[in-house]
Order: sequence, then C-alpha cells, then structure tokens
Amino acid sequence: MFDPSSNASDACQFHPGGPIFHDALKGWSCCNKKSTDFTQFLNIPGCTRSFHSNEKPPEPEKPPKDESAAEVIVYQAPRPQELTARPTSDENIIELPRHVQPSLVESLLKAAQNAANSANNTTEKSDSNLIPLGTPCKNPSCQARYQGEQSNSEECTYHSGVAIFHEGMKYWSCCQRKTSDFNSFLSQAGCTTGSHLWFKEEPKGGERVDCRYDFHQTGGFVIVTIYSKNPVPEKTSIKASSIRLEINVAFEAGTKSFVKSIDLYGVVKLNESIVNFYQSKVEIKLKKADPISWAKLDYSPPKKA
Repeated sequence: MFDPSSNASDACQFHPGGPIFHDALKGWSCCNKKSTDFTQFLNIPGCTRSFHSNEKPPEPEKPPKDESAAEVIVYQAPRPQELTARPTSDENIIELPRHVQPSLVESLLKAAQNAANSANNTTEKSDSNLIPLGTPCKNPSCQARYQGEQSNSEECTYHSGVAIFHEGMKYWSCCQRKTSDFNSFLSQAGCTTGSHLWFKEEPKGGERVDCRYDFHQTGGFVIVTIYSKNPVPEKTSIKASSIRLEINVAFEAGTKSFVKSIDLYGVVKLNESIVNFYQSKVEIKLKKADPISWAKLDYSPPKKA
C-alpha cells in the first residue's frame, strides 16, 4: 500500500514493461523470465526498483496508422447467371454425329457371320426335310423324341407359358401349379396339347423391348447411356433438338429395338454433342448450353395455376 512516509528509491520492485503471451509462454517485455504456468508468471519478481507511486503509469503510445497505405477491398455480390432461353417445342430435330468403337465393328461382323451360317443350316434342313432320330421336342415339358415319320402325328403335351420363380415358388404362367421343389416343377405334365416342335423358330426381327438406361453429368455435359448388346449403328437413329431427344436403338443384330422420347431438363448444344457406340451400350453425350447441374434428365413443364 502507498505510504509517503516509507517511500525510498528502492522501496518498489516492479516490471516496467508489459505482459507478453506467445505460444503458451507468459512473460514480461522488460526481462527474459518466462513461464507456461499462469500462477508462476504472476509470481515472477520485478526486474526494476524505484519509488512507490500512487498514479498509474501511462500506457505506451501506439504508432499512428497510415491510412494512405491501407488497402480497401470492396465486395460485390455475384450477379445471377442468365440462362439460355428455352426454345419452343417445334424446333427442328436433327441426327447427332456418331462414333463407332472398333471393338463393336468386329463383334457385329462376327455376329453377321454366325447368322449367315445359321440361315444356311436352316435352309439345308428345310430342303432336305430330314430330322435326326432322337431329336427332342423343343416345347417346354414335352419329353418326346423324334423316332420317325410317325412322331409327327403324335399329340404333344406341353406348357405354353413361361417358367416363373417367385419367393421360393416355381410354376408355369399357363397353369400356375406352384411348388417349392425344383424336381417336382420339372416333372409337371403340360397343360396344352398340340404338335411337336423339332426345330426352334428363330426370333423375329425388330421386336420392341425396354432397355435399362440412365444418365450422369459433368460440369459441361450430360451423358445418357442405353445398355444394349451389339447395337447396330446403321439401323439406329439418335436425333435431338436443343430441348428434346429421340432415341431408336437397334441391337442384338437388329432383332430388337428400344424407342424412347425425352423432353430434356436443360438446353443443349447440338454442334458439340456426339453419340458413341460400344459393344454393350450406346452413349449419348450432350453438351450443356449452361454450366448448371440438372436435377433430372426429363423436363416437366410448370403447372398452370
């Protein structure tokens, strides 16, 4: 406590500097004594002696700020991006350019050769009208085998439907006699009568089927993938406008086709879009007119209030 009557030149022991806290160390600017413990820091004895004072020493003056050297940064909010206006639905549709992978060309040539060989074999069988003895009937569940001309006059008992396996049960769609045992399923007698089928008919061409398809996107492109085995580029048509995609993919040597029309979610640039043909898929790479993320592939027009 301050007492003028007992105040000498060495009565007060103190730190003339200020406290410094840096990297967990605590110390004073006037001496090199430092500690990591706050209590020890408070108990560091002063490094200077002088008279006691009843007035708080003035705080050191801070250097004046140089306003001229200060850098002023002005933030401007980004302007909302202007999207390409959506054209009308009557815009012309054009065929997209295409690229066929060499592996697909080789696969199609091999499939064409196999088809030609099969056609020749069928012609020979038809011309000779010969059925090898022991040929099994191709109708489902019929156990008969060709034993000669008299076999053609026999009645064939078979299943006209398809086999169905669902939740552990096995049955035919034509009669639905369900069983959980596979051997019992195989031994079920047919429910339809008719003529024997010694040679299975080749599938008819151009059958329209559903294919699995999906899409993914990058910053600048939307890629639509149609999963189809051995697509035939000459019989496939991929047309598009800037907001619509018309798909007609012929695959499996042209015996099957997949047809789909899609109103696109966003606008695309046709001159930068391309169709790639692979052995197992057709990939349609559409260039986005705007670098935005598409929420989905197809466009749903806004509902009228």
